[in-house]
Amino acid sequence: MSASPSTRSTIIVWFRDDLRLSDNPALAEAVGTDCPVLPVFIQETRPKTLRPLGGAAKWWLHGSLKKLGRDLEKAGSRLVLLDGDPSELLPRLADEAEAQAVYWNRRYHPKACAADARLKSALKEQGLDVQSFNGSLLVEPWDVQTGEGSFYRVYSPFARAARQILDPGSPLPAPKKINAPKHWPDGCALDDLKLRPTKPDWAGGLRETWAPGEAGARERLAAFLDERLPRYKTHRDSPADEATSALSPHLRFGEISPRTVWSACSARAEDTDDSSLRGSAEKFQSELLWREFAYHLLYHLPPLEEGNVQSKFDDFPWAKTGTALSAWKKGRTGYPIVDAGMRQLWQTGWLHNRVRMIVGSFLTKDLLIDWHVGEDWFWDTLVDADAANNPASWQWVAGSGADAAPYFRVFNPVLQSKKFDPDGTYLRTFLPELAELPDEHIHEPWKAPPDILKAAGVTLGETYPEPVVDHGSARKKALAAYEEIKGQAA
Repeated sequence: MSASPSTRSTIIVWFRDDLRLSDNPALAEAVGTDCPVLPVFIQETRPKTLRPLGGAAKWWLHGSLKKLGRDLEKAGSRLVLLDGDPSELLPRLADEAEAQAVYWNRRYHPKACAADARLKSALKEQGLDVQSFNGSLLVEPWDVQTGEGSFYRVYSPFARAARQILDPGSPLPAPKKINAPKHWPDGCALDDLKLRPTKPDWAGGLRETWAPGEAGARERLAAFLDERLPRYKTHRDSPADEATSALSPHLRFGEISPRTVWSACSARAEDTDDSSLRGSAEKFQSELLWREFAYHLLYHLPPLEEGNVQSKFDDFPWAKTGTALSAWKKGRTGYPIVDAGMRQLWQTGWLHNRVRMIVGSFLTKDLLIDWHVGEDWFWDTLVDADAANNPASWQWVAGSGADAAPYFRVFNPVLQSKKFDPDGTYLRTFLPELAELPDEHIHEPWKAPPDILKAAGVTLGETYPEPVVDHGSARKKALAAYEEIKGQAA
């Protein structure tokens, strides 16, 4: 027999993409009532409301859940892990725990929004108080509107409008003590979720590179503010110069809130007379707003995740996949900047933003392979694979997204390499077979004289591949194909 609403006291806090204690509105609200709090995480394997995580993201999630569980234990609580359908598990858990309420932080994927709305109605019919909060964004997608009351399709006006209404406030502190329920329900063990690879264990590079969890996120933020922020604006496009924050996977899993990052960056800028540092802070915050823009588009344009925002691209003459795609995935295209990026992605589960644009342009413009194919590969290999940023960025590169302008933008991989990695430091890091080539030849080894190649131990077609395509010819072919659909109605 279920407990009556009057005898219930526990509040369930459903963790999703907010795996932290600090600045967690749902958790803070529950703890503030002084009621017992039951933290729960559900691996949503049924039904398929959300896209299943890729391998790298699952690896990260395991580490993040492990750290969250330890942090909760330090506060006198624990994390209950469940596997299945939230619409079945949460009502059952509420009865078992004699809960009076369920709190969570909002998601913005269209299917997840619809599922959450249905679940909220069902729980309310069960007599529960259900509340949701904004724990993931600086501004809600519906709060940033054009003068006509619509949503923005272009980043720059969106960012200007968002800055006008943005008032992040102070981040909420982590609770020092969380009241525990009288009885803990049964859950599953973390290993039962089968998030980590075993045979084979391909995650060695990820372990060497990352420290999932809230503590790791805060350490990375502190290091960024102290060491990288001063040169961020001038060096952010250089993949060899560690000038970016690399906070993206921590933000993706909510181990740190965008409000915490924004506020810390603002405080550092306000506490200095250095105009270049203030400029770097503003530029970095504009990148946080790019993340907001991706969620703005995801919320207002449901096709973003699965289809082309511009429907005219549905009939685009994409090439068939084959050996060229395999070469791209393995970092064997013959274009060093592309290959270095794809190998960095495979080894570390992450890729510098400038290089993401280069490899994305190469796939969609040089190889004319459908952006969905690249987005799928990124989804499986990125530790920061994100349902908004991943497809939004790929559609921006492909030209099929909300902003129609970039269709003609074709990155020249050689010029990009020479401009942003002039001395080849990034290339040598991930392409050791080219390490002995002089700076002037490492960006396009197929043009190096035979004696230079021989001295560097490079044999084209053997130790390093010949280019899979001629960029000049590929660019003309891509522009011709794009020109054909340019005038079609979106």
